[in-house]
Amino acid sequence: MAERRRYCPCTSHGSLLLVVFFVLFLFRSASVVAAADASSSSLLNPAQQTIMLNLSSVMGNIRSNASQNPCLWNGVNCRHSDSGSVVWNITWSNQNISDSSIFASLCRLDTLQILDLSRNPLTDLTSQFVSSSCSMKEGLQFLNLSSNHLSHPVSDLSGFKQLETLDLSSNRFTSKNLSEDLGAFPKMRSLNLSSNQLNGYVPTSMGASLMELVLSSNNLSGLVPKGLFKYENLTMLDLSQNDLTGVVPDEFTSLAKLETLLLSENQLNGEIPRSLSNVTRLSRFAANQNNFTGRIPNGITNHVKMLDLSYNNLSGPIPSDFLSSARLQTVDLTSNKLQGIIPHKLSPTLYRLRLGGNKLSGSIPDSICDGTSLTYLELDNNMLMGDIPSELSKCKSLSLLNLASNKLHGIVPDEFCSLNKLVVLKLQMNNLNGPILSNFSDSAVLSTLNLSHNFFNGVIPSTIFKLQKLSTLDLQGNNISGAIPTSVSSSKALIELNLGYNALTGTIPTMPTTLSTALNLSHNYLSGPIPSNIDSLIDLEIIDLSYNELSGEVPPSLAGLQSLTQVVLSYNNLSGSVPKFGQFVEVNVTGNPYLANGMVDNQDTPTSKRKTHHVLVIIFAIAGALVVLCLLAVIVMISVSKKIYRVEDESLSAGQDISQIINGRLLTTNSIHTSAIDFTKAMEAVTNNQNIFLKTRFCTYYKTVMPNGSTYSLKRLNWSDKIFQIGNQGKLGHELEILGKLSNSNVMVPLAYVLTEDNAYLLYENVCKGTVFDFLHGGKSDVLDWPSRYSIALGVAQGLTFLHGCTQPVLLLDLSTRTIHLKSAKEPQIGDIELYKIIDPSKSTGSLSTIAGTVGYIPPEYAYTMRLTMAGNVYSFGVILLELLTGKTSVSDGMELAKWALSLSGRPDQREQIIDTRVSRTSIAVHSQMLSVLNIALSCVAFSPDARPKMRNILRMLFNAK
Repeated sequence: MAERRRYCPCTSHGSLLLVVFFVLFLFRSASVVAAADASSSSLLNPAQQTIMLNLSSVMGNIRSNASQNPCLWNGVNCRHSDSGSVVWNITWSNQNISDSSIFASLCRLDTLQILDLSRNPLTDLTSQFVSSSCSMKEGLQFLNLSSNHLSHPVSDLSGFKQLETLDLSSNRFTSKNLSEDLGAFPKMRSLNLSSNQLNGYVPTSMGASLMELVLSSNNLSGLVPKGLFKYENLTMLDLSQNDLTGVVPDEFTSLAKLETLLLSENQLNGEIPRSLSNVTRLSRFAANQNNFTGRIPNGITNHVKMLDLSYNNLSGPIPSDFLSSARLQTVDLTSNKLQGIIPHKLSPTLYRLRLGGNKLSGSIPDSICDGTSLTYLELDNNMLMGDIPSELSKCKSLSLLNLASNKLHGIVPDEFCSLNKLVVLKLQMNNLNGPILSNFSDSAVLSTLNLSHNFFNGVIPSTIFKLQKLSTLDLQGNNISGAIPTSVSSSKALIELNLGYNALTGTIPTMPTTLSTALNLSHNYLSGPIPSNIDSLIDLEIIDLSYNELSGEVPPSLAGLQSLTQVVLSYNNLSGSVPKFGQFVEVNVTGNPYLANGMVDNQDTPTSKRKTHHVLVIIFAIAGALVVLCLLAVIVMISVSKKIYRVEDESLSAGQDISQIINGRLLTTNSIHTSAIDFTKAMEAVTNNQNIFLKTRFCTYYKTVMPNGSTYSLKRLNWSDKIFQIGNQGKLGHELEILGKLSNSNVMVPLAYVLTEDNAYLLYENVCKGTVFDFLHGGKSDVLDWPSRYSIALGVAQGLTFLHGCTQPVLLLDLSTRTIHLKSAKEPQIGDIELYKIIDPSKSTGSLSTIAGTVGYIPPEYAYTMRLTMAGNVYSFGVILLELLTGKTSVSDGMELAKWALSLSGRPDQREQIIDTRVSRTSIAVHSQMLSVLNIALSCVAFSPDARPKMRNILRMLFNAK
């Protein structure tokens, strides 16, 4: 050992020297190789050098520098050959390439093996690309054209015999015989044709080497073919969002390498294939939104990590070992017909468990949190009984807990207050009692607390309003007494407060200015006046103070709240007169005997008779107002001209664009509009409030007439609002340039814009005959017939599908019947498409629901997220469908339309109560179609975002409902 210790240092030094010499040798060798590579890359094959330089003349942005060496350009890779370097890989994804002439040059690159042109606005592959003379076909192995606007038959690509990977997803490809078309690719390993317009049957003609097959979001029909089970190397199979029917073959043992199987959103029936339990590599299996029946197969969770069987007709008990697999991460069995008890043993890796909407009974297992990492637990809408186990407090990672609509009783365990990661707690519609926990204030992130429709008693703890993130508090329908704590005024994020149907007494305290969705204090014993400082709730949309003992006058300032859509003050002791609310505010003041016009009809009725002295008063008032308006107009015009216009200070040279002089810009190239639009004339419209024809939360619309007599709509954005990205006018201009290039008859696309320091103004064609809200709920004498309603639904779906399918998808921050304009009773246009680009949610308090959308249309997940999503837009569209089907507003009698419809959707006979009988009884065909559309609407307003269909699929279902 001693000798070894003496020898080791010598060996170490010797090794170190060897390592140094070896590293120096490698460095020298690498330098030589790099120099050789640089030398060879500079000697690009002359023919290809010419081709690439021609390409660069079309696409100047592909050069990373001024180099004449194409091998150094962005997205280009070369390799050495006997004739010099050649190009083998071109990746130009998301480069805004729209010039299809590049395909002529690309076709001459016979050494190209990889071509990626995804996420571009290409519309045509050109005849050169699809012809047999395209030399590139000889060696191309990887082709990605996804997320373009290509409308071609798949057969146009049949000449690419060497293709191993083909991605054509998110285009408009078609096929007369998909199986025949795909037989032309014998070496195919990965094929993605999702989100196209493919019809026919699922193909089985690909080569035996196929590993990935993605055909989702198309119009494929028929059965799941047995021929698919010959592809023994298949690792992914995605057939979701099609029209497949029938029973799925129980032959999955032949697909031993399958890792992902997606069958969601079809019309498949029969039982879940039992052979799936034997596929040991299966990691994800989703078959939600089908018509599967029978029991859940034993052992199906032995290997999977993610399982979604929601929205089917599965019955029987949940197998006892179903939730205990060591790999299991997420399980969704929502909306089936499962019975029995919840299994007691859960996997330690399970973090999402959704069992809502079944017929489960028994109690919540005490062991449900033993060793688990549950983050989302939803057991709502079952028949669970017993107490809420205090052991739930062991789930320290819980972010969402939904136990609503069960038969639970007892008190809420004190230990719940230790769940410091809890964002959403829903316990409504149970038989819970006792006082409301006073130490909820220990939670730093609790955003939604719903304890409504239980038997809670005692007083509202003042500490509850210390929750810094609390945005929604719903305590309605309990036995709560005492006064509303004055601490409510200090709430930092509260946007919805519902305390109706209790036994509250005392006066109404000062409310927090953050309230924007709803304030419901109805059906209590509140007394005293309506607080005069109610005008501080400038974003409030609904206020319901009905069925109390309030007295005094209705504060005139209440009518000044521009965001109000509904005011309910009925059955109190109010006196005086009713303030004049805006045209679109629904007002109910019945049952106040001392209130003038207690049965007031808030619609303007110019033909109604007035007493003579009232007429004189009105005439003098109008005359005085006109004088004031004229003076104001002069002042504003002078101010605006100094602030915006520089015409007087500029001399126009021939051909100079006037829009550059007045800080405006034309977006359209249509000569009809470019010759008609006069920015100076347009801006005059904002100086006269009589030009206003519509107000939404963030926008005011003006009617403006151009010098040639053409009429346009001018929209003003309130740029001074703190949630707008102030000072980012350049960004807005850039975004408007992009939006101005869109073209869809069901989308309001800006024609021009003017930016100022405080506001942004957008010009549109004036085609608005009113909004969908006006036609449905605006007091028009004629009930909108079903063909008109169906056309509106179809048009909005087409517009929304177009926006979601853009290269850079356009999402809607506020999608409601108030933001959909009508060119006629059957032609809708979606408005406010620019808002999501220029509003910064992080500058709002609380959650995304603070600013996203109109009450009743806001998806439930927005209460605890700050991310706008397509699924959220789908929810809002579902509410619009329900409005068209029911004739009701998005919120009626204090309840959201979506929640009301879902509560009646369980039984067919109850669904009849949902649809508008004024139109459903006109014919059997109309009645049948309305019920079909109702099914679509209910799927859109599903609580889980993952359960909602995509807009492309919704559009297809609406077409099929004809």
